[in-house]
Amino acid sequence: MKLTIVGSVALDTIQTPSGKVNEVLGGSAYYASLVSRNFCKTGIVGVVGQDFPQEYIDMLNGFNIDTEGLEIAEGKTFRWVGKYDNLNQAITLDTQLNVFADFDPIIPESYKSTECLFLGNIHPKLQRKVLDQLDHAKIIAIDTMNYWIESCKDDLLDVIKDVDILFINEDEVKQLTGKKNVFQAADAALEYGVKLVVIKQGEYGAFAISEAFTFFAPVYPVRNVVDPTGAGDSFAGGFMGYIAGKNDFSQHAVKLAMIHGSVMASFNIQDFSMTELKKVKTKDIEKRMKYMLDSMSIIKNAK
Repeated sequence: MKLTIVGSVALDTIQTPSGKVNEVLGGSAYYASLVSRNFCKTGIVGVVGQDFPQEYIDMLNGFNIDTEGLEIAEGKTFRWVGKYDNLNQAITLDTQLNVFADFDPIIPESYKSTECLFLGNIHPKLQRKVLDQLDHAKIIAIDTMNYWIESCKDDLLDVIKDVDILFINEDEVKQLTGKKNVFQAADAALEYGVKLVVIKQGEYGAFAISEAFTFFAPVYPVRNVVDPTGAGDSFAGGFMGYIAGKNDFSQHAVKLAMIHGSVMASFNIQDFSMTELKKVKTKDIEKRMKYMLDSMSIIKNAK
């Protein structure tokens, strides 16, 4: 099953306790697609400026990621400048939307048959426009953030009612639903019409909740976190890539997708930008998956 990923593409300047990098590759669409390509055929939809390095496009093509939906517009690429004093929270120092301010996602004809869709963290009206162009997709997921909840909640709810999976962090789901307890908030989010709510909790892992089950996925224990930028997008890319690759949205598949998401996020945070995601091999993923599954198993003879 092909996965289409729609989201931002950026050049990031990031400072963490481990150091600083200038204008490195970023954006939700790039993080998610660079992860999902390990599990399924992936196509990307986004916009960059004329200053966007060709080597970054060549990199995607080299990984067999379809870039027909990546528009090169007149102007400069979206830029974000941020720092982390606390690795659990990014502090935005500067945002320059540039060509992203006029992003108008047009889905190529070759993508129209896609059955799995991930809408990254973009304006809900743009998410709706993509949904209207890919009305045959079988599994649809969206990500969102506090800004859209504050500024255009009605537009966001209009999208949520027509998707299967909502990716959201703990503070945001409480903000969206008005509930103070995270489990009550997750239950309330299900009432908007989604089949599954995936709540990201940073260094504490993530959990998925549906009407039928609740499942917790811990983080893979990374001893030296360098840069958490894109961890949530990497998690979503691992989750959606696994679901698309298996063509399976069963309870069992969702649980394994959660663990794959956790594993892929663990690679991402080990270095700045997508340095580790570009290097990861199948054997590396399998090794961490085994560790996670072994650590979550129950010893039969334990008392």
